[in-house]
Amino acid sequence: MLIRIFLALMALMFAAFGLYSFLNPLGMAAGLGVDVGGPNGAYELRGIYGGVSLAAALLCAGGALQAALRVPALWFLVVYMGGYVFARAAALLLGPAPTPGFVVFIIFEVVSLAASALALRAAYRA
Repeated sequence: MLIRIFLALMALMFAAFGLYSFLNPLGMAAGLGVDVGGPNGAYELRGIYGGVSLAAALLCAGGALQAALRVPALWFLVVYMGGYVFARAAALLLGPAPTPGFVVFIIFEVVSLAASALALRAAYRA
């Protein structure tokens, strides 16, 4: 039951961020302190942050509702969040450091990765 609740919460977070990013990609980027330039900037943000996040929301929601999708959804979260955490760690080494406000996203990604890994482990034990 806790795994289903976790996946539902992740689905809600991905859906909210994905919808906001899809509808207002420049506002989303500005809110993160990211300057977007060029004619394809908004187009690219809609695809990466909007589309991918909405697809992640669907997979997590599917995992919350259907037992057959639970493990695949958890594997997705481990790989996806693991990629973010790896990239953030590498970026810290390569510099420059993010602004203090951006650290909240890093904490979210690390906590999400840990929770996803624990949920995946629990799913295999069930």
